[in-house]
Amino acid sequence: MKIVINGCYGGFGLSEKAYKKLGLEWDGYGGFAYREEDKRMAPELIEVVEELGEEANGEHAKLKIVEVPNGIDWELYEMNGVEWIAEKHRTWS
Repeated sequence: MKIVINGCYGGFGLSEKAYKKLGLEWDGYGGFAYREEDKRMAPELIEVVEELGEEANGEHAKLKIVEVPNGIDWELYEMNGVEWIAEKHRTWS
């Protein structure tokens, strides 16, 4: 499955052009739509990022698509805006 993540410091965000392609009203920032983990694999988001390439990036973002094998239970992690996908594991404390 394909998942959109941000690959640089700053944080996930879409450009105004990407918002328009997605049929969304521009929020002035670009970081609210599709920010949640469960929305990152939305087919329309994948399509827009593939179609627009760097033009889909918000002001402080460098979006990329990662592919995770089907059936993997995954989580989205972030530090200072840089995101990555990791397989879920059990944890006790």
